[in-house]
Amino acid sequence: MSEELAGMVAIVTGGASGIGRGIVERFLAEGAKVMIGDVQDELGSSVADAGGDDALFCHTDVGDQAQVCALVGAAVERFGGLHVMVNNAGRSSPLKKGLFDEDFAEFDSVMRTNVLGVMAGTRDAARHMAQHGGGSIINISSIGGILAGGGVATYRASKAAVIQFSKSAAIELAHYGVRVNCLAPGNIPTPILRSSATEEDREKLDRFEARIRQTMRDDRPLKREGTADDVAEAALYFATDRSRYVTGTVLPVDGGTVAGKVMAPRTPR
Repeated sequence: MSEELAGMVAIVTGGASGIGRGIVERFLAEGAKVMIGDVQDELGSSVADAGGDDALFCHTDVGDQAQVCALVGAAVERFGGLHVMVNNAGRSSPLKKGLFDEDFAEFDSVMRTNVLGVMAGTRDAARHMAQHGGGSIINISSIGGILAGGGVATYRASKAAVIQFSKSAAIELAHYGVRVNCLAPGNIPTPILRSSATEEDREKLDRFEARIRQTMRDDRPLKREGTADDVAEAALYFATDRSRYVTGTVLPVDGGTVAGKVMAPRTPR
């Protein structure tokens, strides 16, 4: 590793597993000190323990603004500053058979985690960064917030909201040297897909997940599987000075899925 983040402090919400854990591990490897915020205490503590003195876990429900504020304060107190904020924590909405069967019972909790958590994290991080030379805020959306599709309607709406909010925040915070960008992962195997299954689906989970994953593969131009490391690499770019003139952008990390339909391969001439 090149130690690109040496001397920097980062917060990663939802850092106990999946994409968040991949970002935490990459940032630590690049020399950052990382505060991990998550509701999964055992997993979060394990990730922090593996990071040694450069990592700390703080139980954080990002849907609670007071806890988000406390997370930012804890990072500044423990490590002496804050340079990078990754608002990654998120959850899916239940996968229903169709819109007619949707009761939106999970609407408030999904929006509170996926949207309010990002908004509060951006605000609280920016308050510190604006007074200390700027910084980078990285909000994790999804290709589900870019591409329309059936199912998980609340999740898609929440991730679209993250994109619009991030662009608006980027405009407002640019004056203070605070950059705000979005990553939109797609087709990355993480536990969030499993959480979208209903109780009925969980009984047939293997077939359910295999079917969804195959559909994702069929829609993806690049045929290799994406990983949390791929998203972490993109997050590293936004965290470093390499992206010093980049703000208000949305970067899909999806093997080309949002670019367009897959074409049949042709033999080069």
